[in-house]
Amino acid sequence: MVKISIQGLTFSYNSHKILDDLDVAVADSEVLSLVGPNGSGKTTLIKCIDRILKPKGSILLDGKEIESMSRQDVAKLIGYVPQSSSTPLATTVFDTVLMGRRPHISWRVSDADLDKVADVLERLHLEDLAMRDFAQLSGGQKQKVLIARALAQEPAVLLLDEPTSNLDMRHQLEVMETISSLVKEKKISAVMAIHDLNLASRFSDKLVMLKNGQVWAAGEPKALLNEANICKVYGIEAVVMNALGRPYIVPLRSLNSGDGGVACD
Repeated sequence: MVKISIQGLTFSYNSHKILDDLDVAVADSEVLSLVGPNGSGKTTLIKCIDRILKPKGSILLDGKEIESMSRQDVAKLIGYVPQSSSTPLATTVFDTVLMGRRPHISWRVSDADLDKVADVLERLHLEDLAMRDFAQLSGGQKQKVLIARALAQEPAVLLLDEPTSNLDMRHQLEVMETISSLVKEKKISAVMAIHDLNLASRFSDKLVMLKNGQVWAAGEPKALLNEANICKVYGIEAVVMNALGRPYIVPLRSLNSGDGGVACD
């Protein structure tokens, strides 16, 4: 079943077009990664789905137009993890994650809400930080807390903008493994904007490769991550190998390095 259907999506900042007539579909229990160079429209697309930005075109969630839904209903169904935190409050990690329960809380916080927060903190190995001040955490720790806040929301769709950008290798794997397992376990969908092609290759069911605000290609990592596509989209020469049944990319050099470059096949 299609969870999200995006049709003819276009968005411009003033007169500068960022997204140009995009069609994208995301299924239940699917991790879809948006990949492409800087400026290709990954973050903008994430923000359009979350209604932070107002594009032209159609975004359907389970067949219902998102634009027709109330902000409260959207908040119950979509969890959003930005690249960095804008949380200005002096609050503990536990209370920051508890904010993810806000769309579901009517008059007071229930024991069930507290249990869900505790469960998410345990899944992401954040229980030792529960009473720490969020503002005093490292960038990587803050990123994990923001992911925990979105998971506590129990969304039908999880949107993540560079979820591993501030994390070391161990925590990158920990976060990606958690997202991947929860998508399958809870039968939700995840859409990630991500730069690391090897992480995208390993943990994604489907990729959408963007270039200049358009869909260059969409499909499984095995089909998309080849030397020709990487050359044409990223402008680099790379070797693509097989590792654990998935493509593994070794970048060699930029084609704009001034050494004559290599033409894309």
